[in-house]
Amino acid sequence: MEPMTLDAAAAAKKAEKIAYENNKLHKRLCRLVGQAIGDFNMIEDGDKVMVCLSGGKDSYGLLDILLTLRERAPIHFDIVAVNLDQKQPNFPEHVLPDYLAKIGVPFHIENQDTYSIVKRLIPEGKTTCSLCSRLRRGILYRVADELGATKIALGHHRDDILETFFLNMFFGSKLKGMPPKLQSDDGRHVVIRPLAYVKEIDMERYAQVKQFPIIPCDLCGSQENLQRKQIKAMLREWEKKHPGRVENIFSSLSTVVPSHLMDRDLFGFADLKAEGIASKDGDIAFDEEPCAPPSSVIRFGATPQDPDEQD
Repeated sequence: MEPMTLDAAAAAKKAEKIAYENNKLHKRLCRLVGQAIGDFNMIEDGDKVMVCLSGGKDSYGLLDILLTLRERAPIHFDIVAVNLDQKQPNFPEHVLPDYLAKIGVPFHIENQDTYSIVKRLIPEGKTTCSLCSRLRRGILYRVADELGATKIALGHHRDDILETFFLNMFFGSKLKGMPPKLQSDDGRHVVIRPLAYVKEIDMERYAQVKQFPIIPCDLCGSQENLQRKQIKAMLREWEKKHPGRVENIFSSLSTVVPSHLMDRDLFGFADLKAEGIASKDGDIAFDEEPCAPPSSVIRFGATPQDPDEQD
Protein backbone atom coordinates (compact mmCIF):
# COMPACT_ATOMS: atom_id res chain seq x y z
CA MET A 1 0.00 0.00 0.00
CA GLU A 2 1.41 3.39 -1.00
CA PRO A 3 1.95 5.92 1.83
CA MET A 4 -0.64 8.65 2.06
CA THR A 5 0.42 11.95 0.49
CA LEU A 6 0.45 15.16 2.50
CA ASP A 7 -2.56 16.46 0.55
CA ALA A 8 -4.50 13.26 1.14
CA ALA A 9 -3.62 13.29 4.84
CA ALA A 10 -4.75 16.90 5.17
CA ALA A 11 -8.00 16.09 3.36
CA ALA A 12 -8.64 13.11 5.63
CA LYS A 13 -7.97 15.20 8.73
CA LYS A 14 -10.32 17.91 7.48
CA ALA A 15 -13.05 15.36 6.75
CA GLU A 16 -12.62 13.88 10.22
CA LYS A 17 -12.95 17.33 11.80
CA ILE A 18 -16.08 18.11 9.77
CA ALA A 19 -17.64 14.79 10.79
CA TYR A 20 -16.82 15.53 14.43
CA GLU A 21 -18.39 19.01 14.25
CA ASN A 22 -21.48 17.67 12.49
CA ASN A 23 -21.95 14.99 15.13
CA LYS A 24 -21.47 17.59 17.85
CA LEU A 25 -24.16 19.76 16.23
CA HIS A 26 -26.58 16.84 16.04
CA LYS A 27 -25.99 15.99 19.70
CA ARG A 28 -26.54 19.61 20.73
CA LEU A 29 -29.79 19.89 18.77
CA CYS A 30 -31.12 16.62 20.20
CA ARG A 31 -30.19 17.76 23.69
CA LEU A 32 -31.87 21.17 23.35
CA VAL A 33 -35.03 19.75 21.77
CA GLY A 34 -35.19 17.04 24.42
CA GLN A 35 -34.73 19.67 27.12
CA ALA A 36 -37.58 21.80 25.75
CA ILE A 37 -39.87 18.79 25.46
CA GLY A 38 -39.12 17.84 29.07
CA ASP A 39 -39.31 21.36 30.49
CA PHE A 40 -42.77 21.98 29.05
CA ASN A 41 -44.09 18.40 28.94
CA MET A 42 -44.65 18.75 25.22
CA ILE A 43 -44.92 15.07 24.28
CA GLU A 44 -46.50 12.36 26.42
CA ASP A 45 -46.84 8.61 26.17
CA GLY A 46 -49.30 7.62 23.45
CA ASP A 47 -49.25 10.99 21.66
CA LYS A 48 -49.64 11.28 17.92
CA VAL A 49 -47.53 14.25 16.92
CA MET A 50 -48.46 16.04 13.72
CA VAL A 51 -45.29 17.72 12.44
CA CYS A 52 -46.18 20.61 10.15
CA LEU A 53 -43.74 20.49 7.26
CA SER A 54 -43.41 23.59 5.08
CA GLY A 55 -40.37 22.58 3.08
CA GLY A 56 -38.17 25.07 4.94
CA LYS A 57 -35.02 24.26 6.92
CA ASP A 58 -36.67 24.51 10.36
CA SER A 59 -39.54 22.10 9.81
CA TYR A 60 -37.24 19.60 8.07
CA GLY A 61 -34.85 19.82 11.01
CA LEU A 62 -37.66 19.47 13.54
CA LEU A 63 -38.93 16.29 11.89
CA ASP A 64 -35.45 14.81 11.65
CA ILE A 65 -34.63 15.47 15.31
CA LEU A 66 -37.99 14.20 16.56
CA LEU A 67 -37.44 10.97 14.64
CA THR A 68 -34.09 10.57 16.40
CA LEU A 69 -35.55 11.32 19.82
CA ARG A 70 -38.45 8.93 19.25
CA GLU A 71 -35.98 6.07 18.93
CA ARG A 72 -34.37 7.00 22.25
CA ALA A 73 -37.41 8.09 24.25
CA PRO A 74 -38.62 6.03 27.23
CA ILE A 75 -42.18 6.63 26.01
CA HIS A 76 -44.00 5.72 22.81
CA PHE A 77 -45.35 8.36 20.45
CA ASP A 78 -46.22 8.40 16.77
CA ILE A 79 -45.25 10.96 14.16
CA VAL A 80 -47.13 12.01 11.05
CA ALA A 81 -45.84 14.73 8.74
CA VAL A 82 -48.34 17.13 7.21
CA ASN A 83 -47.79 19.63 4.43
CA LEU A 84 -50.30 22.23 3.30
CA ASP A 85 -49.92 22.75 -0.43
CA GLN A 86 -51.20 26.33 -0.77
CA LYS A 87 -50.99 26.26 -4.58
CA GLN A 88 -48.27 28.86 -4.77
CA PRO A 89 -46.84 29.41 -8.27
CA ASN A 90 -44.04 27.02 -9.18
CA PHE A 91 -44.43 25.01 -5.98
CA PRO A 92 -42.63 21.68 -6.60
CA GLU A 93 -45.38 19.43 -5.29
CA HIS A 94 -43.35 16.23 -5.73
CA VAL A 95 -40.45 17.23 -3.42
CA LEU A 96 -42.02 16.61 -0.01
CA PRO A 97 -43.87 13.37 -0.88
CA ASP A 98 -40.69 11.98 -2.45
CA TYR A 99 -38.58 12.94 0.57
CA LEU A 100 -41.04 11.60 3.14
CA ALA A 101 -41.56 8.35 1.26
CA LYS A 102 -37.78 7.94 1.05
CA ILE A 103 -37.27 8.25 4.82
CA GLY A 104 -40.36 6.15 5.58
CA VAL A 105 -42.44 8.70 7.49
CA PRO A 106 -46.27 8.57 7.32
CA PHE A 107 -47.50 11.79 5.75
CA HIS A 108 -50.52 13.69 4.50
CA ILE A 109 -50.54 16.41 1.85
CA GLU A 110 -53.45 18.82 2.21
CA ASN A 111 -54.29 20.72 -0.98
CA GLN A 112 -55.94 24.10 -0.40
CA ASP A 113 -55.63 27.14 -2.65
CA THR A 114 -55.01 29.77 0.04
CA TYR A 115 -52.61 31.55 -2.30
CA SER A 116 -55.44 32.87 -4.48
CA ILE A 117 -57.38 34.02 -1.41
CA VAL A 118 -54.40 35.94 -0.05
CA LYS A 119 -53.59 37.56 -3.41
CA ARG A 120 -57.23 38.56 -3.86
CA LEU A 121 -57.68 40.11 -0.43
CA ILE A 122 -54.25 41.68 0.23
CA PRO A 123 -53.22 44.68 -1.92
CA GLU A 124 -50.01 44.31 -3.92
CA GLY A 125 -46.94 45.08 -1.83
CA LYS A 126 -48.69 44.68 1.52
CA THR A 127 -47.70 42.06 4.08
CA THR A 128 -49.44 38.74 3.45
CA CYS A 129 -48.12 36.83 6.49
CA SER A 130 -50.99 37.56 8.88
CA LEU A 131 -53.83 36.39 6.63
CA CYS A 132 -51.80 33.50 5.27
CA SER A 133 -51.03 32.36 8.82
CA ARG A 134 -54.69 32.52 9.92
CA LEU A 135 -55.88 30.52 6.92
CA ARG A 136 -53.13 27.96 7.41
CA ARG A 137 -53.90 27.53 11.12
CA GLY A 138 -57.56 26.81 10.54
CA ILE A 139 -56.80 24.18 7.91
CA LEU A 140 -54.12 22.50 10.03
CA TYR A 141 -56.45 22.30 13.05
CA ARG A 142 -59.03 20.53 10.87
CA VAL A 143 -56.42 18.13 9.51
CA ALA A 144 -55.22 17.37 13.05
CA ASP A 145 -58.78 16.34 13.93
CA GLU A 146 -59.06 14.14 10.85
CA LEU A 147 -55.73 12.42 11.55
CA GLY A 148 -56.38 11.98 15.27
CA ALA A 149 -53.29 14.00 16.20
CA THR A 150 -52.96 14.92 19.87
CA LYS A 151 -50.13 17.46 19.41
CA ILE A 152 -49.35 19.86 16.58
CA ALA A 153 -45.59 20.52 16.29
CA LEU A 154 -44.36 23.71 14.62
CA GLY A 155 -40.78 24.50 13.60
CA HIS A 156 -40.36 27.87 15.33
CA HIS A 157 -36.95 28.27 16.97
CA ARG A 158 -35.40 30.57 19.57
CA ASP A 159 -34.87 33.42 17.10
CA ASP A 160 -38.54 33.29 16.01
CA ILE A 161 -39.58 33.56 19.66
CA LEU A 162 -37.33 36.56 20.29
CA GLU A 163 -38.37 38.30 17.09
CA THR A 164 -42.05 37.87 17.99
CA PHE A 165 -41.38 39.27 21.46
CA PHE A 166 -39.84 42.45 20.04
CA LEU A 167 -42.46 42.76 17.29
CA ASN A 168 -45.21 42.70 19.92
CA MET A 169 -43.32 45.21 22.06
CA PHE A 170 -42.35 47.65 19.30
CA PHE A 171 -45.50 47.49 17.19
CA GLY A 172 -48.20 46.01 19.42
CA SER A 173 -47.42 47.61 22.81
CA LYS A 174 -47.49 44.20 24.49
CA LEU A 175 -45.05 42.05 26.46
CA LYS A 176 -46.03 38.94 24.55
CA GLY A 177 -43.98 36.27 22.87
CA MET A 178 -44.39 32.96 21.11
CA PRO A 179 -44.91 30.28 23.79
CA PRO A 180 -43.29 26.84 23.52
CA LYS A 181 -46.64 25.20 24.29
CA LEU A 182 -50.15 26.58 24.01
CA GLN A 183 -53.77 25.76 23.48
CA SER A 184 -54.88 26.31 19.89
CA ASP A 185 -57.23 29.11 18.86
CA ASP A 186 -60.19 26.73 18.75
CA GLY A 187 -59.36 25.30 22.19
CA ARG A 188 -59.26 21.73 20.87
CA HIS A 189 -55.55 21.18 20.25
CA VAL A 190 -52.17 21.58 21.92
CA VAL A 191 -49.53 23.29 19.79
CA ILE A 192 -45.87 22.69 20.64
CA ARG A 193 -42.59 24.26 19.52
CA PRO A 194 -39.84 21.75 20.33
CA LEU A 195 -37.16 23.99 18.74
CA ALA A 196 -37.80 26.70 21.34
CA TYR A 197 -34.23 26.50 22.71
CA VAL A 198 -32.51 26.13 19.33
CA LYS A 199 -30.69 28.96 17.53
CA GLU A 200 -31.53 29.64 13.90
CA ILE A 201 -27.86 29.57 12.92
CA ASP A 202 -27.70 25.96 14.10
CA MET A 203 -30.76 25.05 12.04
CA GLU A 204 -29.18 26.67 8.98
CA ARG A 205 -26.03 24.63 9.40
CA TYR A 206 -27.95 21.43 10.15
CA ALA A 207 -29.97 21.83 6.96
CA GLN A 208 -26.72 22.10 5.00
CA VAL A 209 -25.28 19.03 6.71
CA LYS A 210 -28.41 16.95 6.06
CA GLN A 211 -28.94 18.42 2.57
CA PHE A 212 -32.68 18.82 3.02
CA PRO A 213 -34.54 19.56 -0.26
CA ILE A 214 -35.49 23.13 0.72
CA ILE A 215 -38.56 24.70 -0.92
CA PRO A 216 -38.60 28.54 -0.95
CA CYS A 217 -41.79 30.47 -0.16
CA ASP A 218 -42.63 32.50 -3.27
CA LEU A 219 -45.69 34.02 -1.64
CA CYS A 220 -43.77 36.16 0.85
CA GLY A 221 -40.19 35.90 -0.35
CA SER A 222 -40.30 39.23 -2.18
CA GLN A 223 -41.35 41.22 0.88
CA GLU A 224 -37.86 42.31 1.89
CA ASN A 225 -38.94 45.14 4.19
CA LEU A 226 -41.04 43.14 6.59
CA GLN A 227 -40.78 44.30 10.18
CA ARG A 228 -39.66 40.83 11.24
CA LYS A 229 -36.62 41.08 8.99
CA GLN A 230 -35.68 44.37 10.62
CA ILE A 231 -35.93 42.78 14.06
CA LYS A 232 -33.85 39.81 12.87
CA ALA A 233 -31.14 42.19 11.65
CA MET A 234 -31.20 44.04 14.98
CA LEU A 235 -30.75 40.82 16.96
CA ARG A 236 -27.91 39.62 14.75
CA GLU A 237 -26.16 42.97 15.16
CA TRP A 238 -26.49 42.69 18.93
CA GLU A 239 -25.16 39.15 18.80
CA LYS A 240 -22.11 40.37 16.96
CA LYS A 241 -21.39 43.54 18.95
CA HIS A 242 -22.58 42.49 22.41
CA PRO A 243 -22.01 38.74 23.01
CA GLY A 244 -24.37 37.42 25.66
CA ARG A 245 -27.05 40.10 25.24
CA VAL A 246 -29.43 38.00 23.16
CA GLU A 247 -28.98 34.99 25.45
CA ASN A 248 -29.84 37.16 28.45
CA ILE A 249 -32.95 38.54 26.75
CA PHE A 250 -34.11 35.03 25.90
CA SER A 251 -33.47 33.88 29.47
CA SER A 252 -35.52 36.81 30.77
CA LEU A 253 -38.62 35.42 29.03
CA SER A 254 -38.66 32.60 31.58
CA THR A 255 -37.66 34.78 34.55
CA VAL A 256 -40.57 37.17 34.92
CA VAL A 257 -41.24 39.27 38.05
CA PRO A 258 -44.86 40.53 37.74
CA SER A 259 -44.50 42.81 40.79
CA HIS A 260 -41.85 44.80 38.91
CA LEU A 261 -43.86 45.42 35.78
CA MET A 262 -47.02 47.53 35.40
CA ASP A 263 -49.82 45.12 34.52
CA ARG A 264 -52.57 45.67 37.09
CA ASP A 265 -54.34 42.49 36.01
CA LEU A 266 -51.19 40.45 36.56
CA PHE A 267 -50.29 41.86 39.95
CA GLY A 268 -52.51 43.38 42.64
CA PHE A 269 -50.88 46.81 42.96
CA ALA A 270 -54.09 48.40 44.24
CA ASP A 271 -54.22 46.05 47.25
CA LEU A 272 -50.49 46.17 48.01
CA LYS A 273 -49.69 47.20 51.57
CA ALA A 274 -46.62 47.16 53.80
CA GLU A 275 -46.98 44.05 55.97
CA GLY A 276 -43.64 44.20 57.75
CA ILE A 277 -42.41 40.99 56.08
CA ALA A 278 -39.29 40.99 53.91
CA SER A 279 -39.88 39.95 50.28
CA LYS A 280 -37.37 38.39 47.90
CA ASP A 281 -39.06 40.40 45.14
CA GLY A 282 -38.71 43.69 46.97
CA ASP A 283 -37.36 46.90 45.46
CA ILE A 284 -33.76 46.29 44.39
CA ALA A 285 -33.68 49.05 41.81
CA PHE A 286 -30.39 50.40 43.15
CA ASP A 287 -28.64 47.09 43.73
CA GLU A 288 -25.74 46.09 41.50
CA GLU A 289 -27.04 42.63 40.51
CA PRO A 290 -29.04 43.67 37.43
CA CYS A 291 -25.90 45.34 36.04
CA ALA A 292 -23.50 42.47 36.68
CA PRO A 293 -20.37 42.41 34.48
CA PRO A 294 -20.29 40.15 31.42
CA SER A 295 -18.06 37.65 33.20
CA SER A 296 -20.99 36.57 35.35
CA VAL A 297 -23.27 35.85 32.38
CA ILE A 298 -24.29 32.18 32.20
CA ARG A 299 -24.49 31.07 28.59
CA PHE A 300 -27.73 29.40 27.69
CA GLY A 301 -27.39 25.72 26.89
CA ALA A 302 -23.96 25.19 28.49
CA THR A 303 -23.47 21.74 29.96
CA PRO A 304 -20.16 21.55 31.86
CA GLN A 305 -20.62 17.83 32.48
CA ASP A 306 -20.41 17.11 28.76
CA PRO A 307 -17.43 18.93 27.14
CA ASP A 308 -18.31 17.64 23.67
CA GLU A 309 -21.56 19.60 23.82
CA GLN A 310 -19.88 22.98 24.46
CA ASP A 311 -20.29 25.63 21.77
